[in-house]
Amino acid sequence: MENSIGKLFTITSFGESHGRCIGIVIDGCPAGLPVSEEDIQKEVDKRKPTSPIATTRAEEEKVEVLSGILDGRTTGAPVCLLIWNTDIDSTEYERIKSLPRPGHADYTAFVKYGGFNDYRGGGRFSGRITATFVMAGAVAKKLLSRIGVEVLAYTVEIGGVKAATKGLDEIRARVETNPLKCADTAAAEEMLKVVEQAKKEGDSIGGIIEGIALNMPVGLGEPVFDTLEGDLSKALFAIPAVKGVEFGSGFSAARKRGSENNDPFSIKDGKIVTTTNNAGGILGGISNGMPIVVRVAVKPTSSIAIKQDTVDIREMKNTTIEVKGRHDACIVPRAVPAVEAMTAVTLCDFAIRAGLIPEVLKSE
Repeated sequence: MENSIGKLFTITSFGESHGRCIGIVIDGCPAGLPVSEEDIQKEVDKRKPTSPIATTRAEEEKVEVLSGILDGRTTGAPVCLLIWNTDIDSTEYERIKSLPRPGHADYTAFVKYGGFNDYRGGGRFSGRITATFVMAGAVAKKLLSRIGVEVLAYTVEIGGVKAATKGLDEIRARVETNPLKCADTAAAEEMLKVVEQAKKEGDSIGGIIEGIALNMPVGLGEPVFDTLEGDLSKALFAIPAVKGVEFGSGFSAARKRGSENNDPFSIKDGKIVTTTNNAGGILGGISNGMPIVVRVAVKPTSSIAIKQDTVDIREMKNTTIEVKGRHDACIVPRAVPAVEAMTAVTLCDFAIRAGLIPEVLKSE
């Protein structure tokens, strides 16, 4: 397995859904960053299920700092953060361990790891590991704030219900006020109805998350292979259930003319900007100073109560499966903090590579 990402700001995730714990090691974090368990806990708490549509697994998800932080500041040593798993029930997974669940990585993991993979709750392939991403993201966001970069993510579509475009102030104020993490409260109510209906039918539903990075410096990215959007995409695809990533105008650019999709340059307040942002803040794999805009497609939750066709791996025969247990009818809202985190982690790595964040930070 490859469980690390990043060149100078490197994160290594460990743990399984139904193992003893999950955690993250951050290597390359500069010394002197003011950060506390409370700062990290605040970000992790954004993952908590907040409505009847979410899982009933009631994990406290209490963050523990094992190393790398002393007296409220990073020391320059690897930062190790951990969450103990306290609400584990593997009964259902024991029952179906030879029956790969459609939509899950059960079959591919079984073959790749010779049947030794942890099948309980999906093991390393569970969405639970995104809590480790969010812990790393909390530290990355603190570092990015030193150079004025702000990262936000929010739900823009669920089950075909699309949110209206909202301003930054509305996004900041509203995203955490509803269980769908949507800045458009009216659309959030409609989204909730769609999800509730899917859950009632034993089914699930997917959606789209938008992430933005504000106050971006020009020049982040290392073409031709470590392009900014390339590394961002890799980080975002590490989030279980992500099946598509696009920047700026994305796939709609294929239906436009160059005169429509190009972003004209202009001078504003003594800075070079573009009057539109179809590029999503990235040109030639390098940040151009405009807000980075990325959208992530999240598939419907794979675990559903409806009977589905599968096979018995041990007996090599066709059969059916009904997945029981504690599952979200829609995982989009709980993926929002992970999108925010992985965007921040990637930008932090590139900012350090560009020399914008030093190895030792001066006291604020």
